[in-house]
Amino acid sequence: MNKISVIGTGYVGLVTGACLSDFGLNVLCMDNDVEKIKKLERGIIPIYEPGLDAVVERNVANCRLAFTTDIKRAVEESDVIFIAVGTPPLEDGSADLKFVEAVARDIGRYMNGYKVVVDKSTVPVGTGQRVKQWVREELLKRGADYEFDVVSNPEFLREGSAVYDFTHPDRVVIGAESERALERMKQVYRVLYLNETPFIETNIETAEMIKYASNAFLAMKITFINEIANLCEKVGADVQDVARGMGRDGRIGPKFLHPGPGYGGSCFPKDTLALVKIGREYGAPITLIEQTVKANEAQKRLMVAKIMEGLGSLVGKQIAVLGLAFKPNTDDMRESPALVILNELANRGARFRVYDPKAMEEAKWRLANLKDRITYCQNEYEAIADCDALVILTEWNQFRSLDLARVKLLLKEPYFFDLRNIYKREQMERAGFYYFGVGQGKNKEWTEGQCQAAAVKE
Repeated sequence: MNKISVIGTGYVGLVTGACLSDFGLNVLCMDNDVEKIKKLERGIIPIYEPGLDAVVERNVANCRLAFTTDIKRAVEESDVIFIAVGTPPLEDGSADLKFVEAVARDIGRYMNGYKVVVDKSTVPVGTGQRVKQWVREELLKRGADYEFDVVSNPEFLREGSAVYDFTHPDRVVIGAESERALERMKQVYRVLYLNETPFIETNIETAEMIKYASNAFLAMKITFINEIANLCEKVGADVQDVARGMGRDGRIGPKFLHPGPGYGGSCFPKDTLALVKIGREYGAPITLIEQTVKANEAQKRLMVAKIMEGLGSLVGKQIAVLGLAFKPNTDDMRESPALVILNELANRGARFRVYDPKAMEEAKWRLANLKDRITYCQNEYEAIADCDALVILTEWNQFRSLDLARVKLLLKEPYFFDLRNIYKREQMERAGFYYFGVGQGKNKEWTEGQCQAAAVKE
């Protein structure tokens, strides 16, 4: 039976290690963050991901999952080593590989036999070859000559659904250069192989490209429907009906056709920037993705303009904000539209009462610069009380069925900015709200062209 090590217990690493142990494998998760490992050993999960705590608890109890800070142990005791460390963006948009390099060199320092080294982190095309080089350099320093293979095995996990996505994937992508490594990876994923999950067997560079191309396409699809939504507001069309009509076309599909304030999170912003950088480096610009990046940033500011046009001057205004995470079912605020929108509104004089079911603690440090302007509340109705307007930024399920009569009583004025389109405009206007959705036809409260003009002016 394969013995597995997963280096890095962040979002990808912890989900990977826990789910592989649930497949019956012996997994050792390693991280150099001593406090994080101590918490994991006590059963404290450092991220919010539905269902993950139960998977970890079950497999620790069955002695299939363990945690360590000892990289030497993790390398020596494993046949397959997953690299699942962060690859944050540098200032120029390229991926920072310093953590990947550090792990690769540690593997070379402590290797004691044949190993399969698996790039699970999202890395630029060509990284697999660099990992091979880094490992070899360390082996050469030792005078050692152990065989090893490097494999690219990108993840396709949605935050909030990661456990399901890992155990029920659309496909498993394996980029390898030897049959030995390929067979070893098939053993690792034997449960999925027996369940007839499609396996994409290819070379390392192609597997690396599949990850970037997939995320970039989805980001582009989101941005496309956002721009269609903006046009719908000008011409009086309803983007939700447009998206439904498009989605019925089998060539297009309904997923990722939900307009809003722009995409965020740990993947799409970082990966689109990295792909743009790769394209420029190799003289093959990905112009569609370059425009996607620009349009996504503009979308966040168009939401600010929408709120300004609805409310007028924001000086002295108090705004209720429901949702801070970049999407529901996660506490992750990385690149969340809320960060841009709240800062821009604060610059124009607004104050906030906010509530998110899971992201409040992260918000307190990510929005520390606004601490004098933000009141953190215990629930959605406490946040709404005595505010001049309500803004929905994240479509948590509990926000989909608000007591509208109560909301209207709690607000000073019935301004309702639904930036996730979880309500219908006709319903809200019948309930007596000044309703602003995204792409739900022309708004009565602002004239054609004003929103775009306000955004340009700012």
